[in-house]
Amino acid sequence: MSSKFERYYVPAQSSWPIVGAIALFLVAVGAGLTVQHMETGGAGSVFGKVVLGLGFVVLLYMLAGWFTNVVNESLSGYYSAQINRSFRQGMSWFIFSEVMFFGAFFGALFYARMVSVPWLGGASNNAMTGELLWPTFEAVWPLLETPAGELTKAMPWQGLPLMNTIILLASSITLHLAHVSLEKNKRFALIVWLEITIILAGFFLYYQASEYIHAYEELGLTLQSGVYGNTFFLLTGFHGLHVCLGTIFLIVLLARIAKDHFTPKDHFAFQAGSWYWHFVDVVWLTLFIFVYVL
Repeated sequence: MSSKFERYYVPAQSSWPIVGAIALFLVAVGAGLTVQHMETGGAGSVFGKVVLGLGFVVLLYMLAGWFTNVVNESLSGYYSAQINRSFRQGMSWFIFSEVMFFGAFFGALFYARMVSVPWLGGASNNAMTGELLWPTFEAVWPLLETPAGELTKAMPWQGLPLMNTIILLASSITLHLAHVSLEKNKRFALIVWLEITIILAGFFLYYQASEYIHAYEELGLTLQSGVYGNTFFLLTGFHGLHVCLGTIFLIVLLARIAKDHFTPKDHFAFQAGSWYWHFVDVVWLTLFIFVYVL
């Protein structure tokens, strides 16, 4: 695609970043209120769900508007080779920031499991743990007893978690096949493989929701279940949010493919979506090993 700007195109000021910040703020507040009042119910729970839903609506509005602007600029020939390099660098740094984001949560899991719990179970700390925690405290992982004496169950790796792992790994393969089809200009195969990837993503989100229901209703595993429950739901929950955003990304790519926006040599948006999806899959594989199996 020919470019009207040989050096660098500077777009006009945009309101989308602040709209996105507002959306994420509403999502965070809504999620916090919903979880806080999940067991008690009442007006607080309803208000939290309303705020959470509003946050997602604003987020989708922001994504639709921002994507539309970028797509129109690209189709208008505003992007030069330098802009394309900037996009690649920007996406690379974004994925690196996501690596550090999940690294912080995996670091918290490592610290709790390998440092804090063994230290609290040390011989010199038995008296202290009996006074500050609970008399029957045992330094084992996962911690399935709360200070109130409530017992929970750990989520086994078999069943839904294993099924979701297979689904995500299969989605990486189908997305790679879609990418190969795009590079070979095989339009029908590209659409079919990408649609299969989106369907697999939908199954993953459905089964993760089913897993959460199972955890709350049958295992007694909630966000109030101590450090194990906290780390379990924070890691899997944030990953599920990334899968949701990645699915939206893939749906947008499918819509653009339907309008012939990509060519075998010019399709960085598809590459960016592919990078992000493979990153999400790698995070889940790591999460599956360290949260479910070990």
